[in-house]
Amino acid sequence: MPELPEVETIRKDLSVLEGKRIINIPLMSVKTAPLGVVFFKKKITGRYIKEIKRRGKLLIFSLDKDLFFLIHLKMTGQLIYQAKNLRISGGHSLSQKDEISSIGGKLPNKYTRAIFKLNDNSLLFFNDLRKFAYFKLVNKEELDKIIENGYGIEPLRPEFTLKSFTTIFANRKTNLKALLLNQKLIAGLGNIYVDESLFKAGIRPDRRADSLKKEEICKLFKAINGIIAQAIKYRGTTFSDYTDASGHKGGFSTRLKVYGRKNEPCFICGQGIKKIKLAGRGTHYCSYCQK
Repeated sequence: MPELPEVETIRKDLSVLEGKRIINIPLMSVKTAPLGVVFFKKKITGRYIKEIKRRGKLLIFSLDKDLFFLIHLKMTGQLIYQAKNLRISGGHSLSQKDEISSIGGKLPNKYTRAIFKLNDNSLLFFNDLRKFAYFKLVNKEELDKIIENGYGIEPLRPEFTLKSFTTIFANRKTNLKALLLNQKLIAGLGNIYVDESLFKAGIRPDRRADSLKKEEICKLFKAINGIIAQAIKYRGTTFSDYTDASGHKGGFSTRLKVYGRKNEPCFICGQGIKKIKLAGRGTHYCSYCQK
């Protein structure tokens, strides 16, 4: 699943959509519009895309008349923008031989769930292999409620202060990995950047959250901001199932210190990187460097 840096990369690259008007939106699956196809199409047709924003891993298309179109790519979602001589895409990507490869392939295809037809004859395809990804049309009040109830403080935003970060740890008996993956507490962090941040801070992922000392919380706070900023700079991390919105591989993959490096030597101490399961996720760490 793309995490904060990957979704931010997609948001930036798809900013070419801003200012365009949606003139039609064929839906390939009735499940795509749970409130009804006719209602959905009536509400969104003719709207201008004013701005594309993001909260955590959620893409927010700000439309005119205070409507907001939300897209969450989940595990296998994919957005592909196609103009005359331009194709940019972001999200899940299968092998180069597969028809929904992010940097090529036939469109639409069997995984296309919706097509946004825009006023300049360009198209935005919404694909999803497993149908976990979703989009939703909401008003300002509904959007505010979704963000308030589902998304905590976010790295690099003004509200992500050492004080607000510290309050999260009070009386929390869960392990650190589970705590940092909780989107209602910290928005945007996923498996990759939690492992990398904990390594940079020198803290084990299986520690109880309420066991951290003030100086350790401070180290982790700085590590998270640093890792996320660097990952955004290098356009995220790429493995076999993700490419950024230009069809490129994320450059942060060459800078990973622990994630995906089971049994490989730690860059600091030379000991083998461990892999365990925490919060239902494969978790990588160095048992010597992280305490």
